[in-house]
Amino acid sequence: MIEIARYKGQGHLLAMSERSTLSPGLTDVILRRGDREAVRRAAGNAGAHFSEAGYSALIKRAGHDGVLTLTVGQRDDLSAAQLKDLLAGSVDIIRRRLFEVVKPARQAAIKQAMNVISGVPEKVESRRDFAPAQRTILALHAAGELNEGALLGFAKTYKYEESVAALSALSGVKIATLDRLIAGDRHDPILIVGKAAGFEWATVRALILLRLGPTRMSSPTDIENLRVNFVRLMPSTAERVVSFWQIRQSA
Repeated sequence: MIEIARYKGQGHLLAMSERSTLSPGLTDVILRRGDREAVRRAAGNAGAHFSEAGYSALIKRAGHDGVLTLTVGQRDDLSAAQLKDLLAGSVDIIRRRLFEVVKPARQAAIKQAMNVISGVPEKVESRRDFAPAQRTILALHAAGELNEGALLGFAKTYKYEESVAALSALSGVKIATLDRLIAGDRHDPILIVGKAAGFEWATVRALILLRLGPTRMSSPTDIENLRVNFVRLMPSTAERVVSFWQIRQSA
């Protein structure tokens, strides 16, 4: 099975991730080669076993994926140290949602870990009020409806606060960091976070137009150049940059 996982495509990896039992060697390969859906399925598989290195990789990937954070946080074999690492790499809205969905026994561990990390909701120093948007995104999470499609809907209707709050929950980058980056002089941060999160070009394009606002236009040539840059951007490069942002925001 491990040899097959090393060479077969994503369809095989997805099917393997749903087997009743997964060895640490097999999950190591799925984490290394699998796409977002395969990794999420493996993380949600109670019969999956992860090596220490595998769990580290899983927690690292969860830093870019709020859905994966919620899945990993509910695993019975997650240690207290691993839970703390998982929470440290997530944004506050994901931490609160995780607290709501886990078993009561784990809620105490989350409280303890969050007291060490930060149990205070994120305060955003901005002229914009993100509090209502954060409540909206939390409600979407509770309903299981927070995904790329929801983000695209917010962006296409120029709902800036909701778009940034949703992007924060899906990417693991704090609202304050995203607000500052998106409000800057360049479109690059949107390309980077979009690539790291695995978004389609349509979503990234909508975020670019959101940044410009409904009264400003960008030439088709400029949009095409950005599309080409987005396609050429390597996911590994984007993930390194996003990790750097997360380290800086934690500091």
